Amino acid sequence: MLRRTVLKAMAAATGTLLAGTGALRAQQPKQTVRIAFIGPLSGGNSAAGVGGRNSAELAVRLRNANPASKYAYQLVTLDDECKPNVGIQVATRAATDRHIVAGVTHYCSAVAIAAVDVYHRFKLPVVVWGAILPAITYGNDYREIHRVNGSMLDETRVATRFLTGLGYRKWVIVHDTTDYGNGLLRFFKERMAESDAQLAGTFGVGADQQDFSAELLKIKEIQPAVVVFAGLTPLGVRIRSQMERLGVNIQFAGVSGIMSASYLEALAPTAEGTIAFHNGAPAESLPGGRLFVEEYRKAGFTDPAEPYGPYAFVAADLIMAAIERVGPDRTKVREILNATRNYETITGPITFDDHRHHSVVSTKYVAQDGHWVRWEDSQYASGQRRLKGL
Repeated sequence: MLRRTVLKAMAAATGTLLAGTGALRAQQPKQTVRIAFIGPLSGGNSAAGVGGRNSAELAVRLRNANPASKYAYQLVTLDDECKPNVGIQVATRAATDRHIVAGVTHYCSAVAIAAVDVYHRFKLPVVVWGAILPAITYGNDYREIHRVNGSMLDETRVATRFLTGLGYRKWVIVHDTTDYGNGLLRFFKERMAESDAQLAGTFGVGADQQDFSAELLKIKEIQPAVVVFAGLTPLGVRIRSQMERLGVNIQFAGVSGIMSASYLEALAPTAEGTIAFHNGAPAESLPGGRLFVEEYRKAGFTDPAEPYGPYAFVAADLIMAAIERVGPDRTKVREILNATRNYETITGPITFDDHRHHSVVSTKYVAQDGHWVRWEDSQYASGQRRLKGL
């Protein structure tokens, strides 16, 4: 924000010069530079993808509106459908297009991990904006892969401490059988081993599975204190709704995969009291969050930014800032991104570690009256409402 303010002030102060001696240069069109956005723009996870796309587009619009910008930026949007095979196809399409300099990529972890080899092979620098599987950055040494939105290491750590702190010590974990769900299961087990929580059962389910009667009736017999769900919104909606239908009256909790407006809309009152954990505070409370929310509104987007929207904005901003410094050269942009230290953004300073990953402190949320509310601000935290089993 400070940098934009300074640039605007400089532009205003030198207006006469730009109108006079610099008029010839001002009349020349800026070179167009393309960056890719890849996310789920269709299917059950499209709410997150559309919010991410809009947020990246907002960053592009604001950069293009800055007279000090050296280039005119264009966002090329591609739909990965949250499917690994489709993700590889669109990643290849972006990476082999030499007019695309870098990419703002992926919400779904199973897609992101499938695509990293493509970006490395074709030397396309990318910044992940929503996928949280640690192996995306830590499972390789690909200097093209960066991430600004934290990982499931952050979410599982906070989730385990919080749930056991509330008194939920007997758990059942229901996870999808993709890399995403299996990764969450692994890290939850590691975190639970460090606590006094007891894992009473685990149930792996397919991402497209429709009927969960067998699993839920078994869970009803086990009678855990909490069902922890490790998967994405469409699957979470189906499981939670069938818990209600089968009388499985047990507290439901998940991570960022279910924290979307579509989860709340699909379940309506049934969503009430769901606990979730997300790598990011509410947009309005971020260092540049009020500016982001206001600019998003002014841009006329009709779909919400969704919780990972600010990170898509940051990913696009990081890429364009690098291009402004070294030009539209993939190798040079990659090296600038690799060296990111304390870069000020709307979400706070971004610093990449030796695997080009930026850690984020996870925030606790609860579904209250059709909204995701930060736990500390909720009526559940104040004691006005009670969670199940407490």
